[in-house]
Amino acid sequence: MVKKPPWLEPSDMDYDLGEMCRHAVDRSQGELVDINLEYFATDKLLSYVAERSGKLKRLSIACCYGMLCDGSVEAVQKLPLLEELSLTHTDITTEGIEALGRSCPRLTSFKLNNSCYMGSGDDFGEGDFRNEEALAIAKNLPALQNLQLIGNTMTNEGLLAILDGCPHPVSLDLRLCKNVSLNEVLSSRISGQIKDVKHPGNSLKGFEFSFDTCGDEDEMSDDMSDY
Repeated sequence: MVKKPPWLEPSDMDYDLGEMCRHAVDRSQGELVDINLEYFATDKLLSYVAERSGKLKRLSIACCYGMLCDGSVEAVQKLPLLEELSLTHTDITTEGIEALGRSCPRLTSFKLNNSCYMGSGDDFGEGDFRNEEALAIAKNLPALQNLQLIGNTMTNEGLLAILDGCPHPVSLDLRLCKNVSLNEVLSSRISGQIKDVKHPGNSLKGFEFSFDTCGDEDEMSDDMSDY
């Protein structure tokens, strides 16, 4: 794992994190199974890792908004043994989710956590747009057992699609999914289908990364006060 501290500016560093990562990958000689990239993942670097790490089982990328375009699609196609993928404050397209379904049959854990300023509000389109990621997950990742979608834009429609398309979930994290309204029917179905559930209003205490509040600040203040 290689991290750039968030308070450290590039001009303050006398080393190249990408180059360090490449050296670490090379030294693994194809045996790498777990890698965590924070603040510096790019299409080119991710492609380098994927081409040389066919045994990779766990991949975590964080705080890389705008730094990955098509690289995630190409990379996952080279990782058939991938079991866990975590993306926090990092982009992935619906095409990328579809590629996961085609190329990573062992994937059982998926985390796609987005800061609220990236969406989750009425200004970001109607239901179909807000549910794009949820519908792609439901259609392409039926083997998922653990799903974390902090700050996702989905509505009840997207959540229902996930419950239908992913029939064997063990845990589901819906924190900051402000467009989800857990009515009696949905709550009953979730409690009967999933063992570990974090609801939209639950606290983020203990989560490693911070999130911008969205919607009514007063509405979220109680949930975020102890973070």
